[in-house]
Order: sequence, then structure tokens, then C-alpha cells
Amino acid sequence: MEKNRLGTSNLFVSKLGLGCMSLGTDPTKARGIIEAALEEGVNYFDTADLYDHGVNETIVGEALKHVRSQVVIATKVGNRWNEDGQGWHWDASKAYIKEAVKQSLKRLQTEYIDLYQLHGGMIEDNIEETIEAFEELKSEGIIRYYGISSIRPNVIREYVSKSSIVSVMMQYSLLDRRPEETIMDLLEQKRISIVTRGPVAKGIFSSNGLKKIPESGYMNYSYAKIKSLLEQLQEQLVSDKRSLTELALQFNLAHKPVAAVVAGASSIEQLRTNAKAVNAKPLTAEELHILRSLTVQNQYESHR
Repeated sequence: MEKNRLGTSNLFVSKLGLGCMSLGTDPTKARGIIEAALEEGVNYFDTADLYDHGVNETIVGEALKHVRSQVVIATKVGNRWNEDGQGWHWDASKAYIKEAVKQSLKRLQTEYIDLYQLHGGMIEDNIEETIEAFEELKSEGIIRYYGISSIRPNVIREYVSKSSIVSVMMQYSLLDRRPEETIMDLLEQKRISIVTRGPVAKGIFSSNGLKKIPESGYMNYSYAKIKSLLEQLQEQLVSDKRSLTELALQFNLAHKPVAAVVAGASSIEQLRTNAKAVNAKPLTAEELHILRSLTVQNQYESHR
């Protein structure tokens, strides 16, 4: 599988990253999916300390320890579980980040984290202090690089101007084109990579897409609009050579600053479908034009 450089870092990540949140808590099943990903050439695995109270990191670390030097492990910090374990709160303080990373290292069974990401972020945070925490971890060799996972333009701009982030993870799909408004151009100019998540929009752009459409719609699309869009895509672009999933993932990869598409997989079959989609031929100019004309250029309504 083709790999792309992540920002200005020395990390080269596969075009498809495995979003580990959907692996579940069964180690055997999860390991099977991770092994299938490795077989397909995936080297980029994204988890977070929040997922399943840290169990996800433990499963990922155990499954990857035999190939540790060959993979890129990304995890996240910032969402802190309450003491009763019944919910979490936001904590981007330096003290918490430097303590939380120690626990992630233990669960992942590794001496370093390739990409450590702030799992959100608010404009009200003490951003300078948060950056200081990441920079210290980097200088100490505990993390190799850091980034943020955010859909808030105002937060992203702060980190772009004040930190040495190499990537921004953000939601992006045919139904959520908000990053195109201002963020994509900015990140491309600064040589900061985008890692996209949610490319199939909760399964809408899959073989069972019609069954996956929420009755309440998705983003600013109603149920009827999504149904109509899928029908138009089936009529104009889907064929024996092109699936909805291919169109969705290749749409993400058609944008220059996008280094990788992180997609979840709850089965080996789903993982292989995603791998086939990213290994397919890139979209033609005509296909890209049709996809853009059939969908809406959304805009951020808050945190601008």
C-alpha cells in the first residue's frame, strides 16, 4: 500500500489508517482485524486513551508489539475519565498530559509514541501550556511527533501558528466538506498533513448505505436528500469497477494535504473492503467534478 509523509515529520503512513475505536474489547477478534490490516500493508494505527477506558490501547499494543518498529502508532489525550468511571471531562493541562502519556506507554507496551494527539481542544484552553507539554515530551523522546484531532477552525489556527504539529485529524466526507472552506488551504500552505476520519459517514457510503441513513439525516442533509444522493451516485458513478466506498475514500485522498484516511473496521471483511478502496485508481477529474456538484460545500457554523 502506498505511503505518504506525515507533514514535515519522518513518519510515512499508509494511505489507509486503521481507526481502532471500533475493534471492540474481544482481543482475539481485534487481533484478527489488526493482522489483516498488516497483511494489506496498513502501518498506521490510531487509538486513544479514552476508548474503552484504555482497553483499546492495551489490545492494540499487545497485537502490534511483534512489529513495533514497522508501524506508526497514534494515540490521543485530553479526555479524562471521572473517578467514578461514568463519564469524562476535558483536561488539556500540562500536568495531566505528562501523567497520562505514562499510562498510554504502559498499555501500548512501547517506549515511545509515534504520534501523540490532543483529543479535541477549546479556544479557552491554556494553549501555550498544552504545547509546552507536547514539546517537552518530544524533547524527552517519549513521543516522536504530535498533532491535534479537532474540527474547530479557531483551535486549529492557534496550533498552526504556535506549535510544531505535523498533522490535524478531522472529520471529512462527501457529506461533511467543511474543511474545504478555509482549513485545507491553510494546512497545505504550512505543510501540515490532514488525517481524515468518518470518510464513509457512519456507513452511508457502503454497500448497505440506504439502511445506514439516520431518519434524522446527517449533517445538513435530510434523509430524503441523502437517499437521492445515493441514487444519483449509483446511476452516474457506481459500477462493477467503482463502489460507493471507493468513491468516498478516494474523494478524501484526492485532496493534496490529506496524507491518510482513518477508517474503522469491526470485521476483517470490512477492513479488506477499505483497503481495496484506497488501492483503487484515483478519481478522474470528471468523477471529482460530479461528486462536488452533487454534494454541498458545508460551512462551519461555530468555533470559526
